[in-house]
Amino acid sequence: MSQATTDRVSQIVEAARDLLETQGPDGLTMRAVAARLNIRAPSLYKHVESKDDMEVLLIAEAFRGQGAAMHAAVDGLGRRPARRASLTALGRAYRAWAIAHPHLYRLATEGPLPREALPEGLEAWTAEPLVRVTGSEARARATWAFAHGMTILELDGRFPPDADLDQAWAAGIAALS
Repeated sequence: MSQATTDRVSQIVEAARDLLETQGPDGLTMRAVAARLNIRAPSLYKHVESKDDMEVLLIAEAFRGQGAAMHAAVDGLGRRPARRASLTALGRAYRAWAIAHPHLYRLATEGPLPREALPEGLEAWTAEPLVRVTGSEARARATWAFAHGMTILELDGRFPPDADLDQAWAAGIAALS
């Protein structure tokens, strides 16, 4: 792949992400991405074969962003932090990233994951801080299920208006610790 092609794909991902983040999933169309880049839609297909392929690129972008936030949260705690402190830091990073990028978060976490289309090792790298802190993939999955459930319920406005979500997160993390 040439540098020009790589640069164009990066531009496409940036435009698609901006459309998704500002207009939601309905605003993410091949035509809208092409318009954002001041090119014709058929030209877009030279670089990205379909909307599904563009969504895979965005899912990879989400994994990189959320993974970076979680790596930073754990790495910022020092050499041997307590599990509860680590889980609290991971929970805060996970929740903050998802709330800051709700449409990208949903795209990356709803429906089947196109694992075979993602860059090799990206999913494992993203999950690595959670696996490291919990000590096993099984515990990491259980912890992720809690974090995802809390996050999606918050994004969907499913908690009562007077609910103390910080307290609910703390109780969940305490239970997982």
